[in-house]
Amino acid sequence: MQKIKQGDEIIVIVGKDKGKLGKVSKIVNEQKILVEGINTVKKHQKGNPNMGVSGGIVDKNMPIDISNVALFNPKTKKADRVGFRILEDGKKVRFFKSTNDVVGL
Repeated sequence: MQKIKQGDEIIVIVGKDKGKLGKVSKIVNEQKILVEGINTVKKHQKGNPNMGVSGGIVDKNMPIDISNVALFNPKTKKADRVGFRILEDGKKVRFFKSTNDVVGL
């Protein structure tokens, strides 16, 4: 089980986008994630009239390292560390270490 999953609200803790909030749109691999509105770069794109793609400069989201983000705790309005716990019914869940609240419930 991963500590950060698709759809989680995260906050950037290191880098040029430090302090920005975003939602995880895709897990690229074990070390990289794509976040909406975070790590946006200008990409020069060549046009292709056969496919209907116009050329020019486009904004593109690039992957960010998973170590540069932390899960956002809405209760404390801060970044928080995540742990794992097994409930009484045998289900494994994530929880915020500062408040002991289950993530996503």
